[in-house]
Amino acid sequence: MLVDRDLVILFVFFITMILIFWRPRGVNEAFPATIGALIILFVGGISFQELSEIALNVTEASVTIIATIVMAIVLESFRFFEWCAHHLAFKANGSGIRLFWYTNLLCFFMTVIFNNDGSILITTPILLLLLHHLRLKHHEKIPYLLSGALVATASSAPIGVSNIVNLIALKIVGMDLYMHTAMIFAPTVTGLLLMVSLLFFVFYKDIPKRVINVPKDENFFIQSYHPLKPKLLPKVFKENTSMMMKMLMFVIIVRISLFVASFFEISIGLVALFGSIVLLTVRWYKLRLSPIDVLLKAPWSVFLFAFSMYIIVYGLKNIGLVTFFLQLLKPLMTDVASGIFWMGGLITVLSNIFNNHPALMVGSMVLTNFGLDEITLKTAYLASIIGSDIGSLLLPIGTLATLLWMHILKENGMKIGWGKYVKVTFVVIPPTLIFTMFCLYYWIKLLFV
Repeated sequence: MLVDRDLVILFVFFITMILIFWRPRGVNEAFPATIGALIILFVGGISFQELSEIALNVTEASVTIIATIVMAIVLESFRFFEWCAHHLAFKANGSGIRLFWYTNLLCFFMTVIFNNDGSILITTPILLLLLHHLRLKHHEKIPYLLSGALVATASSAPIGVSNIVNLIALKIVGMDLYMHTAMIFAPTVTGLLLMVSLLFFVFYKDIPKRVINVPKDENFFIQSYHPLKPKLLPKVFKENTSMMMKMLMFVIIVRISLFVASFFEISIGLVALFGSIVLLTVRWYKLRLSPIDVLLKAPWSVFLFAFSMYIIVYGLKNIGLVTFFLQLLKPLMTDVASGIFWMGGLITVLSNIFNNHPALMVGSMVLTNFGLDEITLKTAYLASIIGSDIGSLLLPIGTLATLLWMHILKENGMKIGWGKYVKVTFVVIPPTLIFTMFCLYYWIKLLFV
């Protein structure tokens, strides 16, 4: 009977991952994950105590991410992101090369300020629209879209709060956001600079050297976004762009407050929730729009997906997956350097086979059972983050954000296939991954030795 249960759990995991990658008829990834979790609960794959532990680890991370996306939806109501894109295009001053760097800068900040999935959802449609109005050819659009997607996804590494799976893993290893950022921000930002530089050289021939000059008129881009209904443009946008900056500063303050809250052991979920309520109130007052539509748009499935995936991963743990990796890696985890490269490599491989959500969850469980000293444990965990957020980009299935990006492109008639994707990532990601792990090693030596 035990063998039967083990086989059921393995079967459920593989079928769930196939359905998440495939997404038949555009079904939300939370649906197959929930069905899989229910089956594992039905066959007794996890205990009630483990279910309570999962709820504890997932709830705050999910609240934080959902509240952050709500803030992004509020800013979208003011057409804030179109405003940003217009200003970047204007600053490019007709230079396609300058536009390339500004585009990646936008994707970086969107992830840092919000999160990786939110950044993909926000920037991809805006970039598609902008590149269309700049009249670029298909091959000329690819450098901006593909590099933007890679940067948006990888940029969740420097700040733990920019990715739900990073937040959950932080909870498992008992690390606060402040310490996470202090130990990983400099190495990963350095790695991102290398990645964008490599992307620039890979795409150099396809990047148009000159593009259409965008007029300074701030209404140009937003009006082109709604060419048939200009009267529906928010009056706030036309008359008071300073409010855009005020809202951006508020979001940044909320973001900083998350780290302060984490340092003082205050719930970061409550801080993020407070920020979203304030912005919803401002939106109601300025635009006379009820919060109900935002609440309906909020990605509540994020919580369901994370909770369900965690149940499935716990089922794998209970049939010996964590024990297997413990036995495999324990003789190899001798110091900080080995911890970085073995864990970073393991999570990279697992992410590109199974997706980074289950990969990082399994990796975090393995780490907490090694009995490592505090510095080695946290450093190995940070290497896992690098593998999960950067190494996972080798294949499109490595992250849900990349799959989402491909889906948005397909819906807009802009297809970038696996062949084109891996032709770029197999050149760019391996050196970026190795370089970033070396940067982490020397940064940790500088901080603690």
